[in-house]
Amino acid sequence: MKRLDTRLLRLIKGSKGQFISLSIMIILSFTIYISFSMLADNLSDSIFHFYEVTNFGDIFIEAPRIPKTAIEGLYDIEGVGIAQGRISINVPLRVEDPDERVVVRLVSLPKGEDIVNDLYILEGSKIGENPKEVLVLKQFSDARGIEPGDGIRPYIKGREYSLDVTGTVGSPEYIYLMENEQDLLTNPEKFGIVYVSEEFAQHTLGYGGSYNEVVIQIKDDYKVNIDNIIDEIETQLDRYEVTSIIGRKDQISHNVMMQEVDQIDRMATSVSLLFLIVAGIIINIILSRIVKNDRISIGIMKALGYDNAKILFHYAKYSLLIGVVGSVAGVILSIPLSISMARLLIQYFNVPMFRMRLDYIYFIYGILFTVLFCVLSGLIGARNVTKILPAESMRPEAPKGGGRIWLEGVKPLWSRVPFSWKVVIRNALRSKRRSVFLILGIALSYSVTMVPMFMNSIWNNLFLLQYGEFQRMDYSVEFAVPMNPKVIKELNQLVDADQIEPKIELPFEIRNGWKKKTVSIIGVPRDTIFYNFKDLSRREIELPEDGIFLSQILADSLGAAVGDEIMLKSLISEAEEYIVVKGIVEQYLGSNGYMDIEVMSGVLKEGPMITGASLKTQDDAVAKLKNIKNIRQVQSIQDMQESMQQYMDTIIAAVGIMIVLGAILAFAIVYNITIININERGMEFSSLRVLGFDKKEIYGLISRENGIMALIGIILGIPIGYGLCSGMASALSSDLFSIPFILGPSSYIIAGGATIVFVAIAQLATARKIYKLNFLDVLKNRMY
Repeated sequence: MKRLDTRLLRLIKGSKGQFISLSIMIILSFTIYISFSMLADNLSDSIFHFYEVTNFGDIFIEAPRIPKTAIEGLYDIEGVGIAQGRISINVPLRVEDPDERVVVRLVSLPKGEDIVNDLYILEGSKIGENPKEVLVLKQFSDARGIEPGDGIRPYIKGREYSLDVTGTVGSPEYIYLMENEQDLLTNPEKFGIVYVSEEFAQHTLGYGGSYNEVVIQIKDDYKVNIDNIIDEIETQLDRYEVTSIIGRKDQISHNVMMQEVDQIDRMATSVSLLFLIVAGIIINIILSRIVKNDRISIGIMKALGYDNAKILFHYAKYSLLIGVVGSVAGVILSIPLSISMARLLIQYFNVPMFRMRLDYIYFIYGILFTVLFCVLSGLIGARNVTKILPAESMRPEAPKGGGRIWLEGVKPLWSRVPFSWKVVIRNALRSKRRSVFLILGIALSYSVTMVPMFMNSIWNNLFLLQYGEFQRMDYSVEFAVPMNPKVIKELNQLVDADQIEPKIELPFEIRNGWKKKTVSIIGVPRDTIFYNFKDLSRREIELPEDGIFLSQILADSLGAAVGDEIMLKSLISEAEEYIVVKGIVEQYLGSNGYMDIEVMSGVLKEGPMITGASLKTQDDAVAKLKNIKNIRQVQSIQDMQESMQQYMDTIIAAVGIMIVLGAILAFAIVYNITIININERGMEFSSLRVLGFDKKEIYGLISRENGIMALIGIILGIPIGYGLCSGMASALSSDLFSIPFILGPSSYIIAGGATIVFVAIAQLATARKIYKLNFLDVLKNRMY
């Protein structure tokens, strides 16, 4: 072994605590980058492979009734590959607990080959000739403990049917299982998909020779023109009062999954880069201090014939080994971590053909980038090697010019400061570079710790704002077909409602210039008691006599502002009308427009009608209305809240991981800076020992300095954490939901307390260094 390499090993042994802490940061950075990047790629590849195998549709159409002949006519549109009709309807399911409310969506299966949205059999077998045989979606069967051979009993049009489960399946349409866009979270125990034969669906639901949904697959060469094809389909099916027509990108499950892939990919880059940058800065500081302390040794090496390049590379090897050790350990850890995270994802998403492939290009890129980054940080930190001359290095380095700090000019205050505190304050203000880095590091740790505090409250705030401030009903009732407003009286007789009001909720295509979007517009009474509209400044505003309110998500998507004139095109009639945007309002789940119910009836030109109602009642409206004809769905806000509570376990796990990352970040920064501080001030501490200070008091000086820096860092971290959480709220918001940015005082306090604990732990880890410091050797100025 070369002499310089032997010296390098001794250098690492002498600073093993710093070497290990930096290696751990590199390991974390590398592992997070590799694991999350591969997970995002594997998830995306698996989803699209599943889509290909199961012929996932490109266009999804809903209407009250579309005859088979009309569907066959869609083949006349250039680019349409397969057009397939089906029947889909939500019905209640009878379970052991009569008070438990479970809904299943019956979806008919067509006969023949080349089925769009084909199913992937996971257990059991396909449906046979028996019309009472069904298939059940895997998420629902797992949640309810349903197996092939079991029976289920759905209520269809007030009648209970006994159906036999022949198998469990995966569907490209329900990788992420949500009943509708207003659902906050997936809840497979309360909602599932049951696939029945087309014969059974048409017979029991009264759809002889017709369907209420159409799924279309576009030929590959025409997928770039999907918007034009949708326009042609709208025109051709206009007479059938189409209620919804969307492309794949707006399909709920696909939309959620693509957002999940993007978030995993962003986290792979942002978190790993954060740890790598902090590690690089610490490496830079450590090596600059080592070079400064090794001044005489470097002079001797140069006198013995070692040139600048060899000595510089000798010190750069220190950072090189950190990069190599971190990368190798990261490779070892990233593979099982990727597999574990993939298994965790599979629990929430149903991708039956999930393929875990190791992409070695990430290992190559990760190792090269990590090692080069560490070496570059080391070279920058050790660059002063080239300025040291052999002859001058034999003499001790001239001390830096001192001077009074600005605080000493305030004599009435300074004279009252105890001597030990004067030492602390002088060192903090004179070592500006080290102090600034320590403060920024603690501020960063504080802000990283604040993020999980914010995450912990996201879903709770989202639910409370949506269904506590914006919408105030207990139940939302949706009719199967538009009804006369007089039906409200009949509804009130079925349920003892404290308050009840009608609503119209229908799909419209909204255009603003060249931008367009298909969403539901909701018509409610002007004096609505269940909708509390607030503008973006959170001021309450009343629904106008004319005009429309747009949710913030919808307004941003359309590029619309207050005063703009937008065009509304009804998807159930030929009505088209320009209307003025009178307000942009807060809405956290979904994106909608809101109008006065009478104005909306005028736009539709269909006469008086309603499509649903909102209720506030002490009755169990779901149970009382579950078998009522023409009621398609009754949504309970309480059920949604219970679903959210079940999801909190996942949130808590994510919060725990973020807190651990913040703890590691704080520990690495405080520990390394404190060790550097101790090494640099050996002579000062020895002098204090001569003056009568014991080791405990000297350790107290270091603790006070770090305490001051921690306090300043926490104060500085408050606006940094605020900005970080605000950015996260914007990044997580989507067309499905808008994250409310609310940070309560408890978030700041808990993050501050956690940061103080992290700093204290790191401080305790450096105590051994103080108590083992040989003060006599320092005074004798011996060099090894």
